[in-house]
Amino acid sequence: MVRGGGEAVPPLARSTLDRAAHRRADPQWLAEAWERARVLVLDSADDGRALVRADASPPELVLVGPGELPGVPRSVPMFLGVEPDGVPVFAVDSPLPELPGTRAAHLREVGHLLVDRDAGIFTAALALTNWHAGHGYSPATGHPTRVDEAGWSRIDPDGGRVWPRTDPAMIVLVHDGAAGQDGGCLLGSNAAWPRSRGRRRYSCLAGFVEPGESAEAAVVREVREEVGVAVEEIAYAGSQSWPFPGSLMLGFLAVADPGSPVHVDPAEIAHARWFTRREIGATLAGRPVSVGDGEHLLLPPPSSIALFLIHRWLDGHC
Repeated sequence: MVRGGGEAVPPLARSTLDRAAHRRADPQWLAEAWERARVLVLDSADDGRALVRADASPPELVLVGPGELPGVPRSVPMFLGVEPDGVPVFAVDSPLPELPGTRAAHLREVGHLLVDRDAGIFTAALALTNWHAGHGYSPATGHPTRVDEAGWSRIDPDGGRVWPRTDPAMIVLVHDGAAGQDGGCLLGSNAAWPRSRGRRRYSCLAGFVEPGESAEAAVVREVREEVGVAVEEIAYAGSQSWPFPGSLMLGFLAVADPGSPVHVDPAEIAHARWFTRREIGATLAGRPVSVGDGEHLLLPPPSSIALFLIHRWLDGHC
């Protein structure tokens, strides 16, 4: 995805909202803002889907007025920020309203297709909704918590407060540093991923950053643990939220020797191999690339930062 200045960014790293954090503790302003707000309805009972216009290309996120909510929401209104035109935006967890010309869609499905404004609203709303779903009780006391600060914290009866957190994870496109169509990248097929219709998905290597560890150190460790390969020339490429349920993906590119033997950890990686730019380009163009056993290569979904990293390498931005 490309921002207005021409800078390539991961698809779920785009937004036009002013988060206006100073308004979160102003109940008078929030009450007035709610009356004139645009509201995104998310249905946590339906995997966090929201409404998009069924006939729009690209998809357009559907926001409603406060009086158009279907029944009693499961959550209090969560203040996401203020649009460039000055209109506040909230999100609520609720069954989706039945509106003609709309359909339910998941962020994974449409995130890369949405304009910057819609991608930012949907991503923030889903991340916040998922955090609330897992923090109904205080981790310190076990007491029930309630929503406070317009959705940006939870507080227990004793005044103990917790704030939304994301789990940092690294993801890396390992490549051989070679230019041209024969240059290669190392992708892995996760042991937990299902196969479907004669295709097997391969993606970048990834893992959570451990306590006391830098993101770069996590890159070295995870690649070594998952495929037994040493990397160098680690370069940061960008980050994006991955609210399934609550990660921040820190994207890197790194160089490895394609002659090094690949030894996968079978608990994590079912298979790993090097692919050339020619093979990746063919797959993106819809041409089958064999990965053995009668299966063809399937790349990561377009809303992921993994495919963003693959495109960066494919286009020579390493």
